[in-house]
Amino acid sequence: MRAMTVTPGKADSARVGAVGEPPAGDGAVLVEGLFTGICGTDIELVSGAFGSGRPGSDHLVIGHESLGRVLEAPEGSGFNAGDLVAGVVRRPDPEPCPACARGEWDFCRNGLYTERGIKEMDGYGAERWRVDPYFAVPVPSELGHLGVLVEPASILTKAWEQVDQVGARSWFGPKHVLVTGAGSIGLLAALIATQRGYDVHVLDRVVDGPKPELVRALGGTYLTDLDDLTVVPDVVIEATGAGRVVFDCAKLLGWAGVMCLTGIAPGPASIDVQLDALIRQLVVRNAVLVGSVNAAKRHYADAVDVLVAADRCWLERLITRTVPLSDWPSALVREPDDIKVVVDLRG
Repeated sequence: MRAMTVTPGKADSARVGAVGEPPAGDGAVLVEGLFTGICGTDIELVSGAFGSGRPGSDHLVIGHESLGRVLEAPEGSGFNAGDLVAGVVRRPDPEPCPACARGEWDFCRNGLYTERGIKEMDGYGAERWRVDPYFAVPVPSELGHLGVLVEPASILTKAWEQVDQVGARSWFGPKHVLVTGAGSIGLLAALIATQRGYDVHVLDRVVDGPKPELVRALGGTYLTDLDDLTVVPDVVIEATGAGRVVFDCAKLLGWAGVMCLTGIAPGPASIDVQLDALIRQLVVRNAVLVGSVNAAKRHYADAVDVLVAADRCWLERLITRTVPLSDWPSALVREPDDIKVVVDLRG
């Protein structure tokens, strides 16, 4: 069958690969792949920056943002043929560590976890894939192809949970939210903030096109310069990974404010800000920076709820381009108005 494959550690190795049927060890539920989303992680995998295939394999099937239709499922699994499902990305380590043993593999303590389409496990970017029922997320039929947004939305439901938990150290009544970056992650963060009733401001460099239009459709304020921000943010959801943006936003955080970092800048790590000044800004106001990555199973269920509650037309506009599996490497080349690009695994 056909699949989206790369050679781990080798740049520009993206191709439509011929692979065998998914092994039974991947799970008892056999799924027809429908769509998979492309994100920055996939672009870095293709660059050879990181990634690893199954032990003994010279290739990796990528694709961790998934949507499929059940072909076969064992009795008692909770799934039936025809059901839409998304697959959880991370798997607990075999030890397991204390966090993994409690279903919090997103907080794995020893790094021995595996990840579908990223680390030591093939992903969902294939015509067919298997998944253990426990790691399969039911997607309501009413979402249809928009179910491909479940995994990226789970990143934000976890991020907002982190904000709530940090804020709960004291009285916490946020009103103003700043989101930095108007890609799919930033816009989903803004969607959740809007659903919570917050005043939302989104910062991005793009001056026109679908990004500002989508922010305004949420009732939010779109900015291209932080100097135009007229409120003191209680919460910042940072989705760019740019050190300068993080530093500048940290200075703006209100008293006891929380900034959740969800983005990672590509390339080697560097320190290009005055850390002593940043520390002073945080300490004197009891403000917090917290990093968040991946998601646990409950965050996928929360993501489904967020998407079902959202305006369908708005979600449709998030997906700005769909490419067929036969030409999937073209999805890696960013076009000016791209927000979320998805691959049709049947094409």
